[in-house]
Amino acid sequence: MDLIVRDGLIVDGTGAPPYRGDVAVEGGRIAAVTFRRDGEVFDVACRRLVVADGVRSPLGKLLGREWHQDTVYAVAGRSYLASTESDDPWISSHLELRGEDGELLSGYGWIFPLGSGEVNLGVGTLATQQRPAKVAVRPLMQRYADERRADFGLTGDLRAPTSALLPMGGAVSQVAGPNWALIGDAAACVNPLNGEGIDYGLETGRLVVEVMAEHDDLSSVWPDLLRDNYGEAFSIARRLAGLVTLPGVLRALGPAGMRSDWLMTLALRWMGNLVTDDDRDRAARVWRWAGRRSLARDQRAPFS
Repeated sequence: MDLIVRDGLIVDGTGAPPYRGDVAVEGGRIAAVTFRRDGEVFDVACRRLVVADGVRSPLGKLLGREWHQDTVYAVAGRSYLASTESDDPWISSHLELRGEDGELLSGYGWIFPLGSGEVNLGVGTLATQQRPAKVAVRPLMQRYADERRADFGLTGDLRAPTSALLPMGGAVSQVAGPNWALIGDAAACVNPLNGEGIDYGLETGRLVVEVMAEHDDLSSVWPDLLRDNYGEAFSIARRLAGLVTLPGVLRALGPAGMRSDWLMTLALRWMGNLVTDDDRDRAARVWRWAGRRSLARDQRAPFS
């Protein structure tokens, strides 16, 4: 059996309960994952293991995943809110996120419909070890919701608000072993410039299937592949996002950038994982050049 753990749940068609246990190792390879439910303990055996259990990655931690907080990370919150506009296909992001006193924060807010009568509404701000975020996420999320109620038909109170620290830009090590690999948020495959992680989750899911079909030992193959695909972009994105946390930088450059259609188009392309290896225009060449230079200066490369 090939085993996938996603959001703390086994995804193998067996209806297994949330992961709460341990792993069995045979010859250095994961042989089974242990589960506990209502006092019952049992194992689910596997040949290969894909860990996609989110930013906290409890199973990843058990396997040795380490988050290195010396690069930029996010402090983010997410909630659900009833909306009269929840059935239409749209997504809205607001780069001009402001705090309680009207100050411009180094983050953004988002709203998108779920098709269930509710929207996903959240906020995120950037931080580093030297410059931690000094915001209360849940009150900020409530304030953001109140500001957008009329625009998006929001009603009622925030439901199931949660917040978390979000590793970004491949700022984790020990992302693979002989027959297991971390993907998506668990591997810190989150864009440091915009907090986007869904596309990286889909991409790494496809990549891990391909690499598992071709290699018996993923220990070095998988982190090398992640660096080949995302290392340069994540490295320069981490540096740029770190600059935004410096006092005064966002206040000085943000409004000017948001008034420029050219700069916003460029930022959207760089921030949106939209520069491919086949692109040969000047913006793509600059981005790749900056990524190579940044990666060469990193004391710790992404995924290492």
